[in-house]
Amino acid sequence: MPEIKSIFREVLPKQGQLSMEDVPTMVLCKPKLLPLKSVTLEKLEKMQMEAQEAVKQQELAMKEWIKQTH
Repeated sequence: MPEIKSIFREVLPKQGQLSMEDVPTMVLCKPKLLPLKSVTLEKLEKMQMEAQEAVKQQELAMKEWIKQTH
């Protein structure tokens, strides 16, 4: 394979600073795991469970009160 001669000559400065352009490249990072349920959904489910427990407690209290009065 024949070598291709360049018509441009590389010139390095003898004084001053030599700068180089930084080309942005892709950087791979760790994947972020997303929660299956959002925080808001978890709070709503917790509130619903608490409300259901409160209803059950009220029903049990009502049954006991009925037993005591009869």
